Amino acid sequence: MEDFLHFVKQHGIHVSLQKGEYLFRQGELLANIFVVQSGLFKASYLDCKGKETIKSFIVAQDVITSLSAVYGSMPSSFSLSALESSHVISLPFSSLINASQQNQLLANNLIELLMQFAMKKERREYELLQLSAEQRLAQLFQQQPSIVNAVTQNDLAKYIGITPVGLSRIKKRLMPELAIT
Repeated sequence: MEDFLHFVKQHGIHVSLQKGEYLFRQGELLANIFVVQSGLFKASYLDCKGKETIKSFIVAQDVITSLSAVYGSMPSSFSLSALESSHVISLPFSSLINASQQNQLLANNLIELLMQFAMKKERREYELLQLSAEQRLAQLFQQQPSIVNAVTQNDLAKYIGITPVGLSRIKKRLMPELAIT
């Protein structure tokens, strides 16, 4: 991934966002891929009634984009907003594709990146379809405890797929086991 990160840093544009700002919104056309340098983001969907569902939290060193948008030329299916002051490097996806056609190491890095995207999506689908809300929370706490403490309870509930009241009940049951605050 060194070639990928070097290429992005060399050819990308640095973008700073404040808490609450959107990097991109659901329904917008998008051409860039983003590497998070610092901060915390949430990737979320809004349904036709305005109900938000959080698909993932994005932290420093993560790479994020809407593949449907950058590769499929469709509007982004989700929004990405900063949960704290954040900094990303933005690069046109087409620049990455063009460069990877000339550079085998960069092409290999791109394949690795796409495989990581696919595996992350597969894990999230498994969590939502096979694990209980309690198991999803316990797994998030074990894998990324800093996120559990950094996001609002409302956002945490939206990520787990339950109400804030349901989250409070689960946390009370899990507190002794996981030392959740």
